[in-house]
This record gives sequence, structure tokens and C-alpha cells, in this order.
Amino acid sequence: MWRVIRPDAHSVWDHPDVKKILSRYKDILENRETARYLIFKKIPANIEIKNEPIDLLWNKHDLIGENINDKRFFEEIKDNDVHIGGNSYLDLKIELLKRIMTSCHLCERKCHVNRLRGEKGYCKIGEFGNIYSVHLHYGEEAPLVPSGTIFFTGCTFSCCFCQNYDISTKPQDGEQINPQKLSALANTLARDERAKNINYVSPLAHTYGIVYSMKMQKMNVAQLWNSNHYCSLDTMKIISDLFDIWLPDFKYGNDECAFKYSNAPNYWSLMTRNHKIIYDASGEIIIRHLVMPGHVECCSKPILEWISKNIPYVLVNIMGQYRPAHLVLRKKPEYDEINRRPTSQEMKAVTNYASDLGILWQAVS
Repeated sequence: MWRVIRPDAHSVWDHPDVKKILSRYKDILENRETARYLIFKKIPANIEIKNEPIDLLWNKHDLIGENINDKRFFEEIKDNDVHIGGNSYLDLKIELLKRIMTSCHLCERKCHVNRLRGEKGYCKIGEFGNIYSVHLHYGEEAPLVPSGTIFFTGCTFSCCFCQNYDISTKPQDGEQINPQKLSALANTLARDERAKNINYVSPLAHTYGIVYSMKMQKMNVAQLWNSNHYCSLDTMKIISDLFDIWLPDFKYGNDECAFKYSNAPNYWSLMTRNHKIIYDASGEIIIRHLVMPGHVECCSKPILEWISKNIPYVLVNIMGQYRPAHLVLRKKPEYDEINRRPTSQEMKAVTNYASDLGILWQAVS
């Protein structure tokens, strides 16, 4: 059985690449830096957001976003203790997400249903969805633990091998949530449980509620996006400068495999676009790549090669945890080619290829 011994949460920070790639995240952990959402509460929007047309809101959002790229401006805002009156940059993001929800295109399925009125699209989630569980999680990548995980029900994918299908396929299960409850849970995880981050698991369909909850969150704790990353471009524009650390999936190296196993059209172009956006915006990323049996050449190698050429300064968790589950077991003839675990030879082929490309994987895999 293939198994990588992952460094523990303390020794991982001895690795120089981890320190560099996750430098701002580490500074937040040690209270030398401020979580981005807290900074964005201090940036005035200088606009009456409720009644303005959407184009004007986007123009204002883009203008503020350009200013944030100015390091001097960002540092001045961060160190400013004066609380603004009126609407903030965070408020502007919340309003834009609210407008998106009226014709929902948070993800690239773009169902265009009005979720504020209870209409449901592919994800089958209304205005605010449900939470399956909230707890400290010690099974995440070493720099993240203990992670304050908030598991949402429902999903924008339909992976035939989903190991959490009891959560992803039943959006009606769990506890109904709203931004006020979500903020209280996040504050408790950070303040009382001493979580190192607030880890939103399967957050995409819940983006509006998550960002809305930040308006009421108070703790200086890193906000972590743990997602299949099938975000629309509008969603990416809103969240790309907001989250402190990213934990996106990158499963497939081509559109055919993505469509067959996860019903995810146009996967490759969307994944490469979205990963490049967050890399250029903040860059503190741990990519999760699940090695699929029989998919080393068509998926693993193209993904690693793209990472090495386009976003080389990230951490990559090469995961050997795939096992047959869900529809793969129920419809064995249809998915016979992935009805097994990856072999040790396949795992070695992927990790060796990653090493040859200079991918930084050992510290988090």
C-alpha cells in the first residue's frame, strides 16, 4: 500500500518553501498580519450600493481592487484603526454576490435561477444552504491543522466516486444556516477552539452566505477557500483578493475525464483560468491533486506540467486516497476502469514526475 508520511504541523514550518509560499498566512497565525476580510471592512466604497446599477458597482469594485494591488495603499489601510462610516469594500462584495444570486451564476453551470426567491438550480440550494458539521479538523495538510472546518451540504459537481456522497448529494440534510449563525460559528472556532483558519469545505454554492458572514466576524483568523474551484469569472473577481489561503482541487487534465466522472463541462480551461487568477492575486495556495487509477498520463502529468509552467510557486498535495465509492460501486460495469485504488507504481510515477518538474509537494503530501 502506497503511503506518504506527512510532516507534522510543527516541523512543516522548518521547510523553507512552506515558509515562503505561506508567509502571510503564517504571519496571521502569529498575529503579525491581519486577515484580509478585516482590512476590507476598513476600505470605504464611497458609493450607495443598494440602489446603484450593477455596472457602476462592478466599476467601483474593479477600481478599489486595482488600488489594493498597490502595496503602499494596502499597508496604510491595514494599519488604519479608524472605522469608516457607510459602505465598505466588503459591503460592496456582499452586494455584488446578492445581485448574482438573483440570476445565479456563482459557478460555471450558470443556472440563472433567482435563489433569493427560493428557486434552485443544479446544486439544489436556495438562498442559504445547510451545514453538515463544524469542528476542529486534524486531518488537513500540516500547515493548516487544527483547522476550523465548516462542512456544507450539496455540491456543484456530481463525482461518480465521491467519498462524501452522503453530504454532497443531500443538500437538504444538516442544519439550516444564515450569515449570522455562520459568523457565530466562525468566531467560536477562532476564539474558543483556537482554530488556525476558518476552512469552508464545498463553499461555492454558499459563497454569498460566507462572504456576508464576514461582515459579522471579528477574529483575526485566516479565511480558507476549500473548493472544487468551478467558480464563474464574476465569483472569482469577488473572492480572489478576499481569502487568505486557498485549497483548490485540480483533478483532471482534460475535459473528457472531467465530464465523464464529475459532469463538469469545460473543466480544463476553467481550472487553469481560476488557478491563475488566485495565483496572481495572492498566491498562497495548496493545490490538491487526487491521483486517479489509470489516469497518470491523461490527468496527473498534464496538471503537474501546467502548474510548473504557469503557477510554479505553490504547494501541491499529491493524494493517494482515491478508493472506489458511490456510483463506481453501484454501477461497476460503467466505471470498471476506476474500480480500484491507484497502485504504488502509479503513485511513484506521479511523485517522480512532480519532482522532475520542480513541483513542491513533499511538505504537504
